[in-house]
Formats: sequence, C-alpha cells, structure tokens
Amino acid sequence: MEPILTHAEMNEKRMMLQDYAPAQEAFAMLEKHNGRLDMSFDELWFENNNLESYNRKSLWQTTLKVLRAELCGDDGLRAQFKDYTKNPGSTPLLTGLIVAVVGLGASSGIPIDPSIATIVVLYLLKIGLNIFCEYTEPVS
Repeated sequence: MEPILTHAEMNEKRMMLQDYAPAQEAFAMLEKHNGRLDMSFDELWFENNNLESYNRKSLWQTTLKVLRAELCGDDGLRAQFKDYTKNPGSTPLLTGLIVAVVGLGASSGIPIDPSIATIVVLYLLKIGLNIFCEYTEPVS
C-alpha cells in the first residue's frame, strides 16, 4: 500500500508552494485522487507525455526503481533532504528539492516535469529518503 497524503499535509505544502505553478498542478491531481501519490503520478505522467495508460505494472513503481540509484546515491540530494527536514517551513528548500529531482530525471534520461517531481518529493518527504533507500535496496 502506497502512502497517502492527508488533506492537512496537502494544504500545508500547497500553501508553501503557492507561487510555484507546477506544484499546483500536482496538488490538483492529488486532490482528484484523495492524496494517492501513485495514482496522481501515473495520471500526470500520461497527461504530460501524451501517452495512453497501459494495464501493466505501475509507472510510479518503475520510475522510482529507475531513479533509486540517483536518489539514494546522490550525497548532495541527501544533504538537501536533511536541510529541509531541519527546516520544514522553508519554501526555497522545498522548491530546491523539486528542481533537484527534475535534474536527476534529466541526467537519467527520464523526462520528469516539475509537477511530477513534486509528487516524487512529497512521497519521499512522507516516508523519508533514508527509509525509501533502505526499503528499496535490491536484495543480493
């Protein structure tokens, strides 16, 4: 079961990012899907890339798997998450995380639009980057 953002969590972050248009698109989709990050991500991805939905495994899970090495292996990004968790009211730090995920996507060859990156960042903030990295670590 994927984490779900509560209305209070969405409203708090929406207020912080009220001047960041891509985030508003993400929050509209989150509202539509009652805070479900995975469903919001998939629909945004399909809309932004003009794709039809396939009845296969979730694009959400596949994208997180592909981004995992970048997300978990980037010390700079880890430091940014740590800075944000120390100051969760900082709009510039939150926006910086979104921009960093867009950049990671580009360096991985994944076209991640800022609204999609917003969903990814909100997910990582909800569960914690360290927990995500540990939980999704491949079994050897």
